[in-house]
Amino acid sequence: MARRQFAPRLEFEAAAIYEYPEHLRPSLEALPSLPGVYIFHGESDTLPLYIGKSVNLRSRILSHMRTPDEAALLRQSRHITWIRTAGEIGALLLEARLIKERQPLFNKRLRRNRQLCSLLLKDAQPQVVYAKEIDFAHQPGLYGLFANRRAALQALQAIADEHQLCYGILGLEAVTRGRGCFRSALKRCAGACCGKESVEAHQQRLLAGLAKLQLTCWPWKGAIALKESSEGMTDYLIIHNWLWLGSVSALADADTLRRLPAGFDHDGYKILCKPLLAREAEIIDLADAI
Repeated sequence: MARRQFAPRLEFEAAAIYEYPEHLRPSLEALPSLPGVYIFHGESDTLPLYIGKSVNLRSRILSHMRTPDEAALLRQSRHITWIRTAGEIGALLLEARLIKERQPLFNKRLRRNRQLCSLLLKDAQPQVVYAKEIDFAHQPGLYGLFANRRAALQALQAIADEHQLCYGILGLEAVTRGRGCFRSALKRCAGACCGKESVEAHQQRLLAGLAKLQLTCWPWKGAIALKESSEGMTDYLIIHNWLWLGSVSALADADTLRRLPAGFDHDGYKILCKPLLAREAEIIDLADAI
């Protein structure tokens, strides 16, 4: 019997070839133990390898040096630069902006998304709507932020499954008027499609299921400034419609930024919603301050 020939295994674990990146030591000398954003650069400064943020730049960057799973990143890196911020929120916003602008090789999240969509509850049936067509910062009745239509419909289907909602009423599948859907026979739909329950009861459960996804409209008339301070540095983060417009060190310099066009920003919403609504930082309404 002929012996089987197996192709040599080409895969390898990064950890198996990890070596401490001595060539990066010069980049570590001046690292501060303060908030900010850091960038791992390869051969090209215009196309970074990785962008990250931390409330303690020194500690976070040194942790990369000791992580065998990041051997591939460390081998390709030639030097590290950093940008200090006055606080964690500023670091998060700057990280998100730089990743979208510079598309680093090793970052797998916070990429620019041109299909951003949400579910709009209209006439009792959720509809998929897109940020490029509707102002998400001010449109009431929006639920969830999704990378594409498929993700939005999958989320709606999961809510329907959890709350025994009817796919037909939700527009997820076609049904014959007056007849129960297939899922109602399996007791996975409570029967609003065939009169076993009222449409009003169905709607209440739908609203309950969507509640945790509801978006908050921008609650100010215009731009605001969020103040962050640390170790002798103060930043005023200028924000409008959940979009970070930029930062200034003095409120007197905010006038130009606050007049910039401000469309809804997905990453800004995720970063800013909780700290702004909970008033976790000092907020200045620029309509009153300037």
